[in-house]
Amino acid sequence: MKPESPSEPFKRAVGTAVRALAGEPEMEVTFSSEPSQLKGLKARLPTPTRTLLPNEVALVRGVGDAYALRKAYHEDRVHDRFRPASPDGAAIFEAAEQARVEAIGSLAMKGVAANLAAGLEQRLLQRGLARAHSREEAPLPEVMGLMVREALTGEKPPPSVAAAVDFWRPYIEQRAGKDLAKLPGSLRDQAAFARLARTILRDLMLGDESESDQSSDEESRQDEDSNDQGGDDEEGAEQEESAATEFEQSEGEEGQEAEGEVQGEQQDETDEATEPEDGARPHRQEAPFSHTDDWGYKVFTTAYDEEISAADLCDPEELTRLRGFLDQQLASLAGVVSRLANKLQRLLMAQQNRHWEFDLEEGLLDTSRLPRIVIDPMYPLSFKREKDTNFRDTVVTLLLDNSGSMRGRPIMVAAMCADILGHTLERVGVKTEILGFTTRAWKGGQAREAWLAAAKPPSPGRLNDLRHIIYKAADEPWRRAKRNLGLMMREGLLKENIDGEALTWAHNRLIGRPEQRKILMVISDGAPVDDSTLSVNAGNYLEKHLRKVIEEIENKSSVELTAIGIGHDVTRYYQKAVTIVDAEQLGGAMTEQLTDLFAVESGPKRRI
Repeated sequence: MKPESPSEPFKRAVGTAVRALAGEPEMEVTFSSEPSQLKGLKARLPTPTRTLLPNEVALVRGVGDAYALRKAYHEDRVHDRFRPASPDGAAIFEAAEQARVEAIGSLAMKGVAANLAAGLEQRLLQRGLARAHSREEAPLPEVMGLMVREALTGEKPPPSVAAAVDFWRPYIEQRAGKDLAKLPGSLRDQAAFARLARTILRDLMLGDESESDQSSDEESRQDEDSNDQGGDDEEGAEQEESAATEFEQSEGEEGQEAEGEVQGEQQDETDEATEPEDGARPHRQEAPFSHTDDWGYKVFTTAYDEEISAADLCDPEELTRLRGFLDQQLASLAGVVSRLANKLQRLLMAQQNRHWEFDLEEGLLDTSRLPRIVIDPMYPLSFKREKDTNFRDTVVTLLLDNSGSMRGRPIMVAAMCADILGHTLERVGVKTEILGFTTRAWKGGQAREAWLAAAKPPSPGRLNDLRHIIYKAADEPWRRAKRNLGLMMREGLLKENIDGEALTWAHNRLIGRPEQRKILMVISDGAPVDDSTLSVNAGNYLEKHLRKVIEEIENKSSVELTAIGIGHDVTRYYQKAVTIVDAEQLGGAMTEQLTDLFAVESGPKRRI
């Protein structure tokens, strides 16, 4: 028999311990070099080497215990009910909840506490938290997870990452110190803990006040009243009610005039054009959208915004190196997406195939019928004529979210999928444009400096410097643009995201194109978030603008809009959208969305 690897007994022991701690005898525990994850009753842990190095053992045990505790003490239903819509808020909320379930195990079992501490340190070291030299380089969700852990268990952050926590500690303790101290009282009550976590997010000005969030919080306050839980939670509810009232007042003041004018525009549009009989979208003389019209959305200054080619943000040598890194990291994914892209290619080529009508009395001579003339000279000549196809000139724009929350695997997968689909569409004559959107700085940049220099005028609107990146222009050959996608791997590129203006920018570029059919696909992993803007405006200021832009495109533009959300429900924004849980599903989702659009086009009647 082949000798067993030294790591196999260790794997079996870890699997048994995970199932026991989770209380799930049917839980499936596997080991892989792919990123660790927990889905349902399947846990994927890091695979150790044969030598079982101490740091590897610590990481595997720590991840296994963390997943087991998550399974034992976490309710997805409660978590989804309270989870914020904003990506930054959701990331901190997630880190706090993970710290809660791990604290339950740490306080109950010393061995589990040691495993979790060792595994936590290894994970943070892998994510580069020990290399942080400023607050901007220390991700707030990681820091908040450590501070929540400290509040619940009394354990200080690991020494190797303590400096990163210290960058944020004064700011967090000043704003949210009192609410952090209340967390131990709700350790085993997930709903009460979630309400406190939401209060902490508001303390840090990272809460969102969208309608869905308000309704969830109103349900939470009703639960508090029925359970009679005391003054701490009531105080948080009063704060939230006050914030919601202020937002409703400001929304009413900003929206009254805009509502009347927008309704007038919609009525004019209805009078000018009627829906044709074939169901196709009527032709309209389109004009570019504006951000600063009567939608109640303002921009403090556009002086520092930039629209720039990817090649101008990085020297050629570094772009080549980054592109090589991207190809190396995603070699395994390329085959899967390529097969899906080939399916799309076959569909498009089938639509472009030439169709002929035979046995006609005039047209081109059908040489395939000549043997019949030889056999029977009295047989009449046969002619054929090419039949027009309904495949129309098409351009596709892929708009990629380049925000900080996409860092790591999501942005690599997005870059590779854009690469393969862009190349595929070009082969079948479909023009493709690949764009990215982010900001030039964290927390405001030069726009905020200008606002401060102007003595902080109230309601400044958008307060950051936009960076809109052109990775590939529609008329640019793929061989020239391929290298540009490596820019997404560059450290420091991904910052914040202002989706509404990015969508307007991509749409305005599309409507200027000569193609008959225009498709815009948005790939994002969260709602629009910019700390500088949201700190001086209503909590849903950017989200409200995004919804208005989407509504205008879907109802008044010839551009066909579709969206894919990575771990974020975009169906509440877009009429045609899909949400995926894992970035690995992105290639299939993108291909299926495009395939569905083109398949509809090939049918007898196109519906929008």
